[in-house]
Amino acid sequence: MQGSANLNLMIKAARKAGRSLVKDFREVENLQVSTKGPGDFVSKADREAERLIKEELLGGRPTYGWIGEETGAAAGADPTRRWIVDPLDGTTNFLHGMPHWSVSIALEHKGEIVSAVVYDPAKDEMFWAEKGAGSWLNDNRRLRVSGRRAMHEAVFATGVPFGAKSTLPAMLKDLGRLMPACAGVRRWGAASLDLAYVAAGRFDGYWERELSVWDIAAGVLLVKEAGGLVEGLHEGTDPLDGALIAANDGLFKAMADTIRA
Repeated sequence: MQGSANLNLMIKAARKAGRSLVKDFREVENLQVSTKGPGDFVSKADREAERLIKEELLGGRPTYGWIGEETGAAAGADPTRRWIVDPLDGTTNFLHGMPHWSVSIALEHKGEIVSAVVYDPAKDEMFWAEKGAGSWLNDNRRLRVSGRRAMHEAVFATGVPFGAKSTLPAMLKDLGRLMPACAGVRRWGAASLDLAYVAAGRFDGYWERELSVWDIAAGVLLVKEAGGLVEGLHEGTDPLDGALIAANDGLFKAMADTIRA
């Protein structure tokens, strides 16, 4: 695997957190039968994974800034660089013993994502990218977005809001417009992996309306470096603000036009 020193540090941190989470995941599967349930245990696993990542990344680059889902934001002595971390994306899947969750780490430099890692420990799939160097899976598989050009052949991914989130009505309208035009829509519950799967050509596109920067920062670079397009869901907005559309170049316009209609 050829990458920068920063990327190698990110991969090391992701693997370290992944090993911890896999051990905890086995315990969660056992806890499914308990009356208390695994919720408290999972939140501890999440916090421990972020602690391990933070220790590794800031130990190697102590001047960089930081933002993580569990520990929030902290400025660094170097104001131009910041780690963006989700230690466990797909917490609900993890909580229910479903092996589809990931560790997501991105490096931002002067407001732009320049390095990205999305690690799926359950399947031992390491998706990684650096600006200008392409997107890759594990040691040597170059990733490219899919080559499909017809909407009726396309499979898209999304996240459906849960609870009382205000974006649910808009998302249901999105589904009503898009589903009749395509081959299917999947809701797998881990935004970083959805974007990694777009980069790998497994999904043809992805959109969502309400996310945090740590959910998507790494995945956005993966898609771009695999030849895909990413925009804010509303034209002219920044996708890292949390509402975005990503797809291969042949389907992006049709998909975006359908959702934005």
